[in-house]
Amino acid sequence: MALTAQPVLAQDRQDAPSLEDLIPDSAVDNPEEWARDGVTAEAAEQEDAPLPLDPDAPLAEMPQITIPWPEQVDLPQLAPLEPEEPIEFATFEEQIPPIPAGSEERISEELVLVFPSDTSLFPERDEFLDRFKALSTIEQLDDEGNLARLRVQARNDEALLQQMLRVYGYYDAQIIRSVGEVDEGIEVDLQDPAARFDIIPGVRYRFGAVDLGNLSAAGDDFAALRSVFEIYPGDPVSLDAIETEQADLDTALGESGFAFAAIEEPALLIDHDRVEGDLTMPVEPGGKYNLGVVTSDLPDFLSGEHLTRIARWESGDLYRRSDEMDLRRAILATGLVGSVTLTPVVVEEPVGDQPGLLNMAASLEPAPLRSLAAGIGIGTETGIRINGSWEHRNFFPSEGLLRVRGTIGTQEQLLGVTVRKNNFTGRDRILTLDAYASTIDYDAYDARTISAVGTFERISTLLFQKQLSWSVGLELVATQESELDSEGNALERETYFVAALPLFAQLDNSDDLLNPTEGWRVSANLSPEISDNDGVQSFYVRSQADASYYQSIGENNVLAGRVRVASIPGAQIAGIAPSRRIYAGGGGSVRGYGYREIGPRNDEGNPIGGRSVVELSAEARIGTSFMDGAISVVPFVDAGSVGEGAVPSFDSIKFGAGVGVRYATGFGPLRLDVAFPVNPGPNDNWIAVYVALGQAF
Repeated sequence: MALTAQPVLAQDRQDAPSLEDLIPDSAVDNPEEWARDGVTAEAAEQEDAPLPLDPDAPLAEMPQITIPWPEQVDLPQLAPLEPEEPIEFATFEEQIPPIPAGSEERISEELVLVFPSDTSLFPERDEFLDRFKALSTIEQLDDEGNLARLRVQARNDEALLQQMLRVYGYYDAQIIRSVGEVDEGIEVDLQDPAARFDIIPGVRYRFGAVDLGNLSAAGDDFAALRSVFEIYPGDPVSLDAIETEQADLDTALGESGFAFAAIEEPALLIDHDRVEGDLTMPVEPGGKYNLGVVTSDLPDFLSGEHLTRIARWESGDLYRRSDEMDLRRAILATGLVGSVTLTPVVVEEPVGDQPGLLNMAASLEPAPLRSLAAGIGIGTETGIRINGSWEHRNFFPSEGLLRVRGTIGTQEQLLGVTVRKNNFTGRDRILTLDAYASTIDYDAYDARTISAVGTFERISTLLFQKQLSWSVGLELVATQESELDSEGNALERETYFVAALPLFAQLDNSDDLLNPTEGWRVSANLSPEISDNDGVQSFYVRSQADASYYQSIGENNVLAGRVRVASIPGAQIAGIAPSRRIYAGGGGSVRGYGYREIGPRNDEGNPIGGRSVVELSAEARIGTSFMDGAISVVPFVDAGSVGEGAVPSFDSIKFGAGVGVRYATGFGPLRLDVAFPVNPGPNDNWIAVYVALGQAF
């Protein structure tokens, strides 16, 4: 049934009183008094006038409304509420603590970092600063006075700082960035703005669980391999450490016979409640293998037998990744291939604790084998020289080189043929056969020479510097040589037939072949020789010893020193061909003097050579900031003396001094030296200039 509201009192709209009846004139004249008195009696007596209502009077009965009034309902009593604890409201300072007193690092006029004064809160500060300086966009893109640019860069640098802090394990760090004002109390200068970063590193997270996958499958090697990965639960989180230890573990697996070991990318799960990070890095060691032989896909070019010969392992040795990489470098060093791919091929699978066996398959891409070379040079020592050569680097496979060379110059002409066999009978062993004919016209002598030289050697190369180098050889020489008399006229040519057994050995403890900064070198040459001159035979020994030492001073400075002593005992100087005597002077000897210009002289002042020499050199290689540090300045001083006797002496010592410039290239320093003779003779020039690759010694 619908519930509708009915009017309590019905009114006749036809007889409704007017506004004038309801509001008499007295109400208009004095409304307040009229309101206090209520409706007048006259109005009450009027017909159909509304009766005054008493607020306390009961309402008329309304039978259609059946809901009882509140006072008619007996409501149950509610249980009293427990008293509540007083509510404590957090303050702004408690939610965002004030910035603690910090230590300011002003990187530039535009960039300031502020760290906690207590260095124990962020001990990585120095390393952090160096890395940030190298990566900061504010530092890299400098445009002074541009506030809009600085604000954009500051946002980028803030993101960079957050990322770097996470690298060190600070995952709750706060960074407060301000742009324009970097010093308290100083107004913002829109013409010269700056950016400031206040860094609150917070707590450094630590490693929780460390899961290395199936590494335990390495068996007996597990303990050693696990010790290589030096991250344990409780260690401070460091993304750098994860990368470093992953590389160390990968290297250890490769050096322990696990040729097919695989390591997946590490994952770090950060738990902010525990303030820890759980590290997962799946490792699958695979089987353990020994090495067999090397096979080649181009056996007629570089045979598998030859490649096995130059490998640094013997068949049956445990696989090591470093041996594989070394073989790859050695194959590239031949100059015969443009690229090489080495692939381990399983021959036998591992059984129990016994390693398997694999061969190394080499896939080769040949490089151009023939080349033409030419060069021209002008020097005060050697005059004009034009050199040319043609070579085929695999004329006699494998690695048999054939070279034809020639020289045309004002003081020298030469034509020669060279055959060289690299990696002959073993790694880094070289057999060389060289034959040439030459004419030489020096101030000391002129010579027409035919020579054949054979050497078997093991020497350092740009790719493989060796602590021990050596060579043995056989040299046969036929030469007609003439000296000048006191009036400068050529004397009658004398013919010499010389047979020699040149020997060489060197110990090299330096840190670089062309640009050493630390260490030492000691070498010795010994050549027993027999000479026949018009039936007169002479037997003598040409000997020479060199020693050099290198010491770094500071970051980019090196002190270097060298001493050389040589002697020819066993024969008088007249029984030794002029080309076999000892001379000094030049870019690799005493700088400031001409090539072979130091030593005994005849009446015309021309050098005649001697039987002994002593040389001393010292120089300081001083680094500079020019061209990003590629330029260094080298002051030097040299001294040398050549004597006619077999015992060195300083009776006629010559001094040279000067300064040089070195330009660091990708393969060694380019050298320019300008030197002056300190005590020149009448035939010495006042200045000498030398250009070469590599240091002077």
